[in-house]
Amino acid sequence: MHHPTLCAVAVALLSALPGAQAGLYSKKSPVLQVDAKSYDRLIAKSNHTSIVEFYAPWCGHCKNLQPAYEKAAKNLAGIAKVAAVDCDDDANKQFCGQMGVQGFPTLKIVRPKKGGGKPMVQDYNGQRTASGIVEAVVQAMNNHVVKVEDKTLDKFLDDEKDAPKALLFTDKGTTSSLLKSIAIDFLDVITVGQVRNTQAKAVEKFGITKYPTLILLPGGDAPAVTYDGELKKEALVTFLSQAGAPNPDPAPAKPKAAKKEKKSEKKTEKKTEKKAEKKADSSESSSTAESEPEVPTQEAPVIIEKALPIPTINSQEKLIKECLTEKSHTCVLAFVSNSESDLAKKALDSLAQLSFKYAQGKRNLFPFYEVPTSINGAAPLLKALDLTNEVEIIAINARRGWWRHFEGADFAHTTVESWIDAIRMGEGSKKKLPEGIVAISVEQPTPATPEPEADPTAADTPDATEAATSEEPTPLTPEENATRVPPESSATEATDPEPECQTGAAEQCGARPAAEHDEL
Repeated sequence: MHHPTLCAVAVALLSALPGAQAGLYSKKSPVLQVDAKSYDRLIAKSNHTSIVEFYAPWCGHCKNLQPAYEKAAKNLAGIAKVAAVDCDDDANKQFCGQMGVQGFPTLKIVRPKKGGGKPMVQDYNGQRTASGIVEAVVQAMNNHVVKVEDKTLDKFLDDEKDAPKALLFTDKGTTSSLLKSIAIDFLDVITVGQVRNTQAKAVEKFGITKYPTLILLPGGDAPAVTYDGELKKEALVTFLSQAGAPNPDPAPAKPKAAKKEKKSEKKTEKKTEKKAEKKADSSESSSTAESEPEVPTQEAPVIIEKALPIPTINSQEKLIKECLTEKSHTCVLAFVSNSESDLAKKALDSLAQLSFKYAQGKRNLFPFYEVPTSINGAAPLLKALDLTNEVEIIAINARRGWWRHFEGADFAHTTVESWIDAIRMGEGSKKKLPEGIVAISVEQPTPATPEPEADPTAADTPDATEAATSEEPTPLTPEENATRVPPESSATEATDPEPECQTGAAEQCGARPAAEHDEL
């Protein structure tokens, strides 16, 4: 058999092997696999900044970039998304063309637009090194952290007084990528602020003696809680989750309305819990902003001696917004006429302990609220449900039009937990909400949530208007160095970017013959 014939046979055999043309990144890779169908949900609609590589498996320059790109993904875990799209896949070719991809690898940074809307997409033309990629992505991240000074402290604390807030006291002048990622996770849930150690009034007010120190203000009259664990992403999220659940990312896919309505409450609650547990199990630790950039394989549990009080609803508007609109899901409401009574304290403590238990276990659970019976809207609701006791606990789902009443007398922790578990698992009977409760409530005005105050000293926000007025230098600070990668001498850390593999020019990239390539 002639040598050319042997080559042809070998090529045919290799092409026939499963996975011979598989993508560069395996399922175990830290790089997120994205395709034409999942890009919108995983990247375009995410609150987080992403960098996306558009590549072809046959491209030699793509293969050279792979180690550095995966290293960048590890260092940005929990901070931003590092994703890749296989443009050699027939299902993705049209999408890659729509994204303006003309050669491989093409890298694009996708940055969410503040206030919502179509994200901003820009080409990444920097060094094709792990450190270069990390630095560019960190600088592109949106900054929702509020700069708090002595002169603005009272305004920060008084705005949305019942809403939870978090304050990081630091001796650094810039905002770390870790804190910015925390603010993104809890966007519109917990307002995150940063206070410099030079602000004497704020430091004295909260008794700060070391830096950095993070405190949580649960809202209302609840006392501040000081975090005493490591500044690691997963631990911080767990701590702050006591005051409000972080935004899911990626956002859950929207099921078809008709099918969703036909599902039983039991299946819906089970599915929600399963997704939450899966997400918690797959959560990755990220680099700390104020210590070494190593990512530990396991996080030590955050130990907090006392559970936070459950949030208080102090107005009719908030009651409507949280639990009585036609889109509201399940809420647990504890109506109390006197929160200082022994019975009220027992009921509220049972709910707080239960909420704390689920937060520490990283399990999704519907929100609990304390509702004073003195606020507008509480009395009519209690009357419509025929509830008259000093303390009443109910679960209500305005969207589906049902409610359940806790009928225990002692509000013991185990009794309340059994009742909550029954609701969570869809067990037991539900009562139909009386006509008019949700419809009347929806007509009430809901106050608009103000935009978080912009940080005028943020140096790593690349908006033109912000860059023109920024007082801080653009290079990474010691806090940002948590996600930086030290320079290396390997081939993948070359200072000059390699030329792209052009479509139809595979021979120069060490690929299969050019005649076999399809145009995008």
